[in-house]
Amino acid sequence: MPIVAQSTETTDWVSRYADEVIEESERRAPGKPVVVASGLSPSGPIHLGNLREVMTPHLVADEIRRRGHEVRHLISWDDYDRYRKVPNGVAGVDDSWGEHIGRPLTAVPAPKGSPYPSWAEHFKAAMVEALGELGVEFDGISQTEQYTSGTYREQILHAMKHRGDIDAILDQYRTKKAPAKKQSQKPLDEAELEAAEGSGAAADDDGTGSAGYFPYKPYCGACSKDLTTVTAYDDDTTELTYTCTACDFSETVRLSEFNRGKLVWKVDWPMRWAYEGVVFEPSGVDHSSPGSSFQVGGQIVGSIFGGKQPIGPMYAFVGISGMAKMSSSKGGVPTPGDALKIMEPQILRWLYARRRPNQSFKIAFDQEIQRLYDEWDKLEGKVADGSALPADVAAHSRAVGTAGGELPKTPRPMPYRTLASVADITAGAEDQTLRILSELDPADPLSSLDEVRPRLDRAEAWINTQVPADQRTVVRKEADTELIKSLDDQGRASLRLLLDGLDSHWSLDGLTHLVYGVPKVQAGFSADATPKELPAEIKVAQRTFFALLYHLLVGRDTGPRLPTLLLAVGQERVRKLLGE
Repeated sequence: MPIVAQSTETTDWVSRYADEVIEESERRAPGKPVVVASGLSPSGPIHLGNLREVMTPHLVADEIRRRGHEVRHLISWDDYDRYRKVPNGVAGVDDSWGEHIGRPLTAVPAPKGSPYPSWAEHFKAAMVEALGELGVEFDGISQTEQYTSGTYREQILHAMKHRGDIDAILDQYRTKKAPAKKQSQKPLDEAELEAAEGSGAAADDDGTGSAGYFPYKPYCGACSKDLTTVTAYDDDTTELTYTCTACDFSETVRLSEFNRGKLVWKVDWPMRWAYEGVVFEPSGVDHSSPGSSFQVGGQIVGSIFGGKQPIGPMYAFVGISGMAKMSSSKGGVPTPGDALKIMEPQILRWLYARRRPNQSFKIAFDQEIQRLYDEWDKLEGKVADGSALPADVAAHSRAVGTAGGELPKTPRPMPYRTLASVADITAGAEDQTLRILSELDPADPLSSLDEVRPRLDRAEAWINTQVPADQRTVVRKEADTELIKSLDDQGRASLRLLLDGLDSHWSLDGLTHLVYGVPKVQAGFSADATPKELPAEIKVAQRTFFALLYHLLVGRDTGPRLPTLLLAVGQERVRKLLGE
């Protein structure tokens, strides 16, 4: 069943952009599908910052679909970009890949052991899989296929004919002071980045060489690299001559028949806007500066290609809890696939849906993920009982599914922190996991672990891949007799009260009541007394009691929540470790 469209009265950012995009699309191309776009460069792992490039237009496109309009979400794979440098930390890659610098990403071998035919396909595949799991519907366009098939031939010849006009636009910015670098997440053209870093490309990123300005860069016919310079071009015959500084190869070709090259980035991007009729496309904050690709492209698309610049927000940085700024040119950065190993798709969608594009946010790979899940579960409850705010309801709706229907979900979503604790203690043993989870609520026990999947699987993956070994929970094999013997009368009495209550309190709620109640009873209060009825010293006594239990059960001051830990250890073993 498709999800019912949310009212635009929710006033969330997605609805507002959907209103604007529908109106603009009707003005530009009435009766035709709305076109939104994203651009991704598979130059390395496509990280969670790049995902904002996709999720922003996806959410807007999905809202437009919910309203009954036809939408195309284009993802342009910039796989005809040059291979810029050997990234650090990518498995199966060594310094020998340096020989491919300057070649198209689709002409570079995939990392060793990969089943894919090229570098571009290897990194593209992981992103495609993640987008499928996230419910992102898109039309993928390979720029290698577009250029090598001659799809853009007319646009290339047009740009070359009007190179003087393009040069004049670019010249407005060449003498200006270079803007300060800002956080960039838009996957820029690799040749442009190469030039910006001063790494010795044969021509400037805007195509200017000693023979004048040319907005086209061939890949060499001998070495396949783009370290080439156009030395001559004839508009009438379309004869183009270039030389390669990498191998000294030179040739003259007819550009009207030649398909081994591409427009430089600042011309390529606006050309595609016009060619595809893009109405909405977001861009990174770096594109707001004078002379940036988006700003220059806005002039080129109209005056050269007769199109219009897309509308769309500049999106802010996406960070990772406890990690430095991400860069797609380096290995080891978290990808959408990495995030989906430890969190359900709904949670990841929610992170992008609930924040406006210009708001930065972090994605938790550390202990913060447990708080994030608590927040999500609380929202689910508010949505269910009708107490959630309209904008939160809208973000929740966009997280749980798309216009095509709801995403698969966990039938019985137990708290993530509980599942993680159980996975930690049991080391993934399914029989023990089922026993413990069934004892959480004896009145309604689990019949199968499938009821708590895939959330259980995500929690197990988080424990196994993100929690350091020294933070894992290891239950003692034998009782700490020395510690037990050293206890004073009050300490021994507290353990006795706990042990005497195990049978009648053996459930999550029961054990919670018991472990918090023991210090209350010892102080002469009822186990049911509320914090308002108790002196501050009770909290101190509870912390002391909890620390004692952790030491006797796992040998340290802290650990998983005690009720969960007691259930996981099992009553017989608890009694043994507490000295009974």
